[in-house]
Amino acid sequence: MTGTDNKIQYAIHSVPGQVRAHNEDSILSCPELSLWVIADGMGGHQRGEVASAIAVAAIADSLRQQPSLEAAVHAANQAIIQAAKLDPASKGMGSTVVAVKFDGAEYELAWVGDSRAYLLTGNAIVPLSKDHSWVQVMIDLGQLNVAQARLHPRKNEITQCLGYQSLELEVGVLRGVLQKGQRLLLCSDGLHGELSDQRMLRLAASGELDAAVLGLIGAANAAGGKDNISCALLMSELAVAPVVAVPKLGFIKKLLKLKV
Repeated sequence: MTGTDNKIQYAIHSVPGQVRAHNEDSILSCPELSLWVIADGMGGHQRGEVASAIAVAAIADSLRQQPSLEAAVHAANQAIIQAAKLDPASKGMGSTVVAVKFDGAEYELAWVGDSRAYLLTGNAIVPLSKDHSWVQVMIDLGQLNVAQARLHPRKNEITQCLGYQSLELEVGVLRGVLQKGQRLLLCSDGLHGELSDQRMLRLAASGELDAAVLGLIGAANAAGGKDNISCALLMSELAVAPVVAVPKLGFIKKLLKLKV
C-alpha cells in the first residue's frame, strides 16, 4: 500500500515469509490519523494474528478519542488481555508493536517488544527503538555485543509484549522530526532478523518507496524468510528545523535500578 498524507509519503506491506503457513503480523496505514502501525502476533492456533489485529485496531480506536500514542498502546494491551479472558482458546496470545503518529513532520514513535524503527539517510541507518529483549539486556550489561546477539539461541526472547498480564507494560516512546530527505523504517523481526542494518540501508534509503519496501521484503525472503515479514517506509516532504529526539528511560534502567 502506498500513498501521500499531508506531505508524508508512505509504503507499507506484509507477507507470510517462506516458512510460516499464515501471517500473524498485522499492519495499519491510517492517513486519517497520520498513523502507521506494525504488530507481530504470537500465540498458538493462529491466535497471534488475532492479537496483532486487536492491537492495530485498538491503537487507532484510542487515537480517535485522545491524542497520545503511548496511551493508545496501553489501550491495545488491555484490549488483548480482555479478549483473552473472554476466549479460553486465546489464552497466552500477545503481540509486539511499533507505531508512529505524525503531526506535520513531527512524530511520536512507540514500541513494545522487538519490532523496530530506524531513521535512514543517504549514508546512515540509526536505530530509533530499543528492543525489549533478553539479548538487548545482555548487550546493555556488556555481556554480549551486537554480532553475538544476532546469533544467540535466545535472540527471539522478548521481555515485553502486549497481552502479558503478569508484567507491568513498559512502552518505549520517542519524539522527533522527520527531515526532508530522511526516511523512517518500521519493521517486524522477520525483516531485521534476516537483514543486516547496512543491507536495509542500501535497499531502503533511495528510490521509490514502494519499490524499496518490496525490495526489502524480497531480500528477507531470499535470505530465508523464516518469519512473517512486515515493513513500512515513510518520508516527509516538509523542510523543518531539526530537533533532538529523546527516548524515555528504558527497561534496563529499571532492571538495574539506576538513578538519573
